[in-house]
Amino acid sequence: MGQALWRLPPRQQHQLQEELADLAEQAGRGGDPGRDGGQRRGPQPCYSPDIYHLLRSRRGGKSQHGFIDLEMLPPELGITILSYLNATDLCLASCVWHGLGNDEYLWQGLCKSTWGHCSIYNRTLPEGFSYRRLYLQLDEGCLTFNANPQEGVDYFLSKGILVDHATELAKFIFYTRRLNWKMLRIYLDERRDVLDELVTLHNFSNQFLPNALRDFFRHIHAPEERGEYLETLITKFSHRFCTCNPGLVRELGLSPDAVYVLCYSLILLSIDLTSPHVKNKMSKREFIRNTRRATHNVSDDFVGHLYDNIYLIGHVAA
Repeated sequence: MGQALWRLPPRQQHQLQEELADLAEQAGRGGDPGRDGGQRRGPQPCYSPDIYHLLRSRRGGKSQHGFIDLEMLPPELGITILSYLNATDLCLASCVWHGLGNDEYLWQGLCKSTWGHCSIYNRTLPEGFSYRRLYLQLDEGCLTFNANPQEGVDYFLSKGILVDHATELAKFIFYTRRLNWKMLRIYLDERRDVLDELVTLHNFSNQFLPNALRDFFRHIHAPEERGEYLETLITKFSHRFCTCNPGLVRELGLSPDAVYVLCYSLILLSIDLTSPHVKNKMSKREFIRNTRRATHNVSDDFVGHLYDNIYLIGHVAA
């Protein structure tokens, strides 16, 4: 969430600066030592001097128990506090911090920072629309999806948050991390049209093959076992990688079939090097020899760099 969204208006900035200046002037004059009646002051909260005195002045100069209104704090500090809360905690917090709890700009920022794309964002919103209600609906929909993917999607459609179009569903999945990867894998295995659109959202331009494959599996998790779904993922990735890197394809003589073979080799090498059950690890020479048998156009140096990447960085589908 950008700072520009939470920047104070000029009038409030000027008022805050004047208050801080007055407090600094009072602190510079010093106080009467007998004013406290010889009583020792209790420990002060761990704020900076300006923040502490500002809070005391805004609360009437008296020590009060209870929650501090976030509106008393600098905007950046208030937003940092709220960023650690989930939907339930935010609702509870809004009961205490009434000003921010009813701030539509706050809820709009929370919605768009957590769910980067929703079909409803691009519509003309009706009068009385509440981003707070939308946030709760998005959170409820994700919880439903993580229990039953199809019911979760049906919930989003029923609330008008998404439209039943493969591109819109793919963008929603791509720009959020709230969906359980196991349930997402089940859904994408059933909705191959959404999977196709999701693959096209990836940009692998100028990426080294193992790094691009890691980025791909970070959004679309690989299945735990080999099978038709894994073959489908690698096939779609191979075509997309070649589409994004036409110059590299011409320079190295690659093709989607060659990238497909290299991806399988990288997955097998990742398992071999990272699995504690494999005692005799594959050497770099063995990997080059085995890979060159399947892809004749690829140079030994390129295959060697692939091995080094897995050896130094780790599994491509972890």
